[in-house]
Amino acid sequence: MSSLIEKLQSIKDRWIDVSQQIVDPEIIADMDRYVKLNKEYSDLKVIVDAFDDYTNVLANIDSSREILSNEKDEEFREMAKIEFDELQKRKITLEDEIKIMLIPKDPDDNKNVIIEIRAGAGGDEASIFSGDLYRMYVKYIEGKGWKHEVTTINEGTSGGFKEIGLEVSGNNVYGIMKYESGVHRVQRVPQTETQGRVHTSAASVAVLPEADEVDVKINPADIKKDTYRASGAGGQHVNKTESAVRLTHIPTNTVVECQDGRSQLKNYEKAMKVLRTRIYEAEVEKREKEIAADRKSQVSTGDRSAKIRTYNYPQGRVTDHRINLTLYNLEGIINGDLGPVIEGLQMAANAEKMKEGLRDDNAVN
Repeated sequence: MSSLIEKLQSIKDRWIDVSQQIVDPEIIADMDRYVKLNKEYSDLKVIVDAFDDYTNVLANIDSSREILSNEKDEEFREMAKIEFDELQKRKITLEDEIKIMLIPKDPDDNKNVIIEIRAGAGGDEASIFSGDLYRMYVKYIEGKGWKHEVTTINEGTSGGFKEIGLEVSGNNVYGIMKYESGVHRVQRVPQTETQGRVHTSAASVAVLPEADEVDVKINPADIKKDTYRASGAGGQHVNKTESAVRLTHIPTNTVVECQDGRSQLKNYEKAMKVLRTRIYEAEVEKREKEIAADRKSQVSTGDRSAKIRTYNYPQGRVTDHRINLTLYNLEGIINGDLGPVIEGLQMAANAEKMKEGLRDDNAVN
């Protein structure tokens, strides 16, 4: 108990220090530092408010305990006992909430994302399934009030997409969507199957934290730019004008294409955003693998080739293999009701981080 209070008090001391710094004219003049300190102030304030609430509850518990020890009036004692029991429940709830607040956050959690969906094994059915995943994510994104925009598209021959990418912006997008990365598998009877046999197809999903210019510095001399006519749907303008853009980052041999917009300039800007994100993601993945060499998380975001989820249409179920979660609500999930799945993954990840924190504390002690 005392270690928790000590940790919270040190956070409050830091918050007081930051609150004094953000009104310092010298720091206000340094915009980068001012913005970082303002964010730290906001992040710490949530914990400080919970700490103040927690210390208030502890003080009231002590008062109730004292009344129960000294008060002779039975009616007054009964009231104090009811209050004492309620305060004890509130104390436990606050401790659980604070422990979650103290879990180290991924520095990328607040970033926007690039989601890339690619058809895998299964031919045309895999492309159709990629289209299903795209629509599932779009409905979930719209339900969250986030914004999205297609960055690249390559349509399948019988529907769906061989590949589709979209940019998603909003609050804490990467923190919520990052566990969707991996191989998604579908088991169902394809539209082209005449004998009613169930086939298994797959699509891969990559959720990449969107990199800002401050995250990745790219030398323009290291980029090879090609323009070409877009293929697929889009009207005469798209097919007759060299509006599509292909960028190659020569040092890393990273190639991105964008042909969704009518404007070559807009496609170039989108492609640059994806290029920065891909280069940044390579660094993030390298960092995750180094951490994973020490500790392998059950709910990993680093292994893009891992089979993470199965959508079984004959049984109407969705199974997430990382946390052994099975839900018999396939229709709802494929129509954007991803909340229960993502919440389960977040809870499992937080539980692991809390266990790691306990191991670290024990190692120190």
